[in-house]
Amino acid sequence: MTKSLPVSKGMVYNSYLKVISKQGSAGIDKETIEMFNADLSGNLYKVWNRMTSGSYFPPPVRTVFIPKKQGGKRPLGIPTVSDRIAQGVVKDYLEPSLEGIFHRSSFGYRPGRRAHDAVRQCKHYCRNYAWALDVDIKGFFDNINHERLMQLLQQQVQEKWVLMYVERWLKAGVEQEDGSIAARTKGTPQGGVISPLLANVYLHHCFDKWMDEVNAACPFERYADDIVIHCNTKDEAERLLEKLKARMQEYALELHPEKTRIVYCKDYRRNDNYDNRSFTFLGFSFQPTTCKSKQGGRFLCFLPAISLNAQKHIRDEIRRVIVPMWSEARIEWYAEKLNNKTRGWVQYYCAIEKWKVRSVLEYANYLLLKWIKNKYRMMSKMAAVKKMKMMQSEQPELFYHWKIGIRY
Repeated sequence: MTKSLPVSKGMVYNSYLKVISKQGSAGIDKETIEMFNADLSGNLYKVWNRMTSGSYFPPPVRTVFIPKKQGGKRPLGIPTVSDRIAQGVVKDYLEPSLEGIFHRSSFGYRPGRRAHDAVRQCKHYCRNYAWALDVDIKGFFDNINHERLMQLLQQQVQEKWVLMYVERWLKAGVEQEDGSIAARTKGTPQGGVISPLLANVYLHHCFDKWMDEVNAACPFERYADDIVIHCNTKDEAERLLEKLKARMQEYALELHPEKTRIVYCKDYRRNDNYDNRSFTFLGFSFQPTTCKSKQGGRFLCFLPAISLNAQKHIRDEIRRVIVPMWSEARIEWYAEKLNNKTRGWVQYYCAIEKWKVRSVLEYANYLLLKWIKNKYRMMSKMAAVKKMKMMQSEQPELFYHWKIGIRY
């Protein structure tokens, strides 16, 4: 095939810049970004040359299993560095045209939209609607039907070269736990550069458009496959749930029977009692919470705050860094290892509700106090507290959580 496909060297280079900004692990070929950069011009030329001639075929995807915050593990597919660049070329080409069709309540993996936007919208609708349908699609990324996805893409995409490469990525082999390579007959790997865009195409047709056409009275938020739908009554939510089950089956998908729930958004205006009164969305737990009024009184609200699973995850991460019995460590080393994590937690969770995040991060001070007591062989807690306060006074910005006022 002659070099006739509209893939420019600039498209390849721009995709490369995005790949290196996110770093990432080596793929199945064990080539790291540093190794790729050792012959940068040659490697970029190879990607461009193959893509523009139509002779690019993706290698198998390396699989790693990462722990879920709620327990268990999920597979993460890691393409090679070259394949991440190639996927980025097609994603960047496709995304602007697809943005024009996507739903206003679809927030996940879209330019200019954040998880916080979805959480704030959910908070708004929970105030106005008494019931929420917390939707969990069982193994969504692993069960996307290839034939149906290609049919949906063909409705939006005219370029045959784009469809050709997407189909090749869908069919690329995937590494198994025993190291063997298996052909993929369904699904698109989490971790692939183009996978979130393909997932949005699939659920746009399966869910978003269907909601507008059939269930317009029930607003929703969708972040990839994480969905919350708002209803006025329990009966309305139950009817919608049955219709949604059937709709998902049409697209070879299934709702998780235990994790999909109807939730009562109890607050001061809603006095009934139901078992399910909370749900988790994007790391935030929506639940009845006692709030203070401007006049000093108290009333019940239905608000988001950092979830219990997220709190546990943060404490576990802090405990991995700060080891109280490791007396050989320097406090500066702990700060260096912890600060970027803490900054990320604060930026994400404090953007919605701050008060619970503070109590979680105080756990770092608790472990630091134990470390000080052990390192300096102090007999009393008060002596350790005095030492810690002295450190905070001398280096108030050493730890990010100290810098923002979370001190002992």
